[in-house]
Amino acid sequence: MADQNDVKYYTLEEIHKHNNSKSTWIIIHHKVFDVTKFLEEHPGGEEVLREQAGGDATETFEDIGHSTDARNMSKEFVIGELHPDDRSKIKKPGTVLMVTVAFFPSSLWSNWIIPAISAVIVALMYRFYMSEE
Repeated sequence: MADQNDVKYYTLEEIHKHNNSKSTWIIIHHKVFDVTKFLEEHPGGEEVLREQAGGDATETFEDIGHSTDARNMSKEFVIGELHPDDRSKIKKPGTVLMVTVAFFPSSLWSNWIIPAISAVIVALMYRFYMSEE
């Protein structure tokens, strides 16, 4: 196994330059991957990797649910790691804030307003249909 001192570090600025088909680098869990030679072989298509080129692909990589084989295969493309000073600059996934509207109880919507709107639409459609005859 390589010694910790043997790790090659890349800055975000360096990685951002590798966002084309001749040189495609991505970041996954702070590791830098050169996937240029893998573009045509990627099962999800070249476009998927090109969209992430030059930036952090961690969230997208994890959302897809890659297999153990895919994760093991990816190790051959590691060329280094994101420089520790740049790790905090990577945009973190946003937190989804769920807000409940207390003004109208949900039962009001499902039990009264939605059926009423549906009835009005059906009545208008019926009237339009009957007026053409």
